Amino acid sequence: MSIVLRIAREEWRSLLRNRVAVMGTILLTILMLIASLTAWEHQRNAGEERARYQAQSNHEFESQPDRHPHRVAHYGHFLFRPLNALAAFDPGINAYTGNTLFLEAHRQNSANFGDVRQSSLLLRFGQLTPAFVLQVLAPLLLIFVGFAGVSRERESGTLRVLLTQGVSSQQLVIGKLVALLGFSGLILLPAVVGLCLLSVSGASAWAMTLLLIGGYTLWLLLWSLAVIFISSLCQRGRDSLLALMAIWVLVVILLPRWVPDMANAAIALPTRFENEISVQREYLALGDAHNPDDPKFAEFRDKVLKQYGVTRIEDLPVNFKGLVGMEGERKSSELFSHYSTRAFDLQAQQNSFVDGFSLLSPLFALKRLSMTASGTDLQNFRRFLEQGEQYRYNLVQGLNKLQAESLTYADDTNRQKENRIARSNWQAFPEFKFTPGSSIETLKGALASIGVLTLWIMVLGVLSWLQSRRLGRAIR
Repeated sequence: MSIVLRIAREEWRSLLRNRVAVMGTILLTILMLIASLTAWEHQRNAGEERARYQAQSNHEFESQPDRHPHRVAHYGHFLFRPLNALAAFDPGINAYTGNTLFLEAHRQNSANFGDVRQSSLLLRFGQLTPAFVLQVLAPLLLIFVGFAGVSRERESGTLRVLLTQGVSSQQLVIGKLVALLGFSGLILLPAVVGLCLLSVSGASAWAMTLLLIGGYTLWLLLWSLAVIFISSLCQRGRDSLLALMAIWVLVVILLPRWVPDMANAAIALPTRFENEISVQREYLALGDAHNPDDPKFAEFRDKVLKQYGVTRIEDLPVNFKGLVGMEGERKSSELFSHYSTRAFDLQAQQNSFVDGFSLLSPLFALKRLSMTASGTDLQNFRRFLEQGEQYRYNLVQGLNKLQAESLTYADDTNRQKENRIARSNWQAFPEFKFTPGSSIETLKGALASIGVLTLWIMVLGVLSWLQSRRLGRAIR
């Protein structure tokens, strides 16, 4: 057996005799199981509830009686955001974003009914999820288990004895690291088993599962290197523990709280009310799409008359009110998309601002990777809203087209006549199907985070190696 493995074996024996290590591992495993079961149960119930409400909403929309197509457009429709199976592992921003989208003519609504707004204060201060356990608690356990790995040898005087017996300081440090990495693997094992079960059952893609496993492997490797490096720097275990605890508090607790506030101050977002006031002001300036005589649509009317070669809208082969509705919806949708894109771009800038601090706290990189792989990041939420808006636009324009082609202008302007078309027309509209990003797109989105974590590991690896050589020279 090589010297490195022998050192690792002896370190493992020491860990097994250490009640902190044994009890900490047991408690962390129990927490992981509880977090996994509760998160999965919550995700399953929420997914079933959303699917049930979506089916009910689809049925109610299709069950409308024969009526005017524009009344159908104003009746509206509900969309419920489907849940990714990996959201049980890392819910990301899901608790803070809306789950329900109401579609109607002449308006682009935002998603509503986020979990945080409807839940207790406990949810607002954080959920016990597998991601939280690995991101916050696992590094803390590694610190308590490995803080005295190298410093204990210096403090007790056994380091000099080992060096005089032919064990190099590099072999000692690597052996301690191998032992701590084995302990890290034990911490990660329950999460790996749970993620693999999701992929085996077909609930999640293997690419995303492997991405999550790889990301958290890098995270625990990073902390193992940090613990061994600090332990080799300090003369006493007590100093090593204090230094590591200070680093953990700064990297895992303080910076993730401060930096988002800094991003919000540096890149301010308009409030929802400010945004709605601006949109409404510009929307009213577009003209009234319900009134075919609105002066704002005079140029459009002349264009249509010229296109069909007539001089009066009554002579058009199509219903001019339906055409005005289509033109008004096109112009208003462009306005809505402009404001929506601007808001999402500002949020993307805030995310970029936060990601820049990954060089100070690798937790930012890990969170970005974890949410991206779990489909619970801002990009996936934006994808849902944009696909929902496209579905709304196609639905409303389809109804406007029915008004233009199935009803005459004379009948449509006659208030004494009830203009209805068959309900089979809106029953023919397709149901909404959300299309998540492909695995390749997700992997591309996670490359930067992987690069940051890898950079941290390389830097800590080099520093640990240099310190191990310095350690041997200092003892001699």
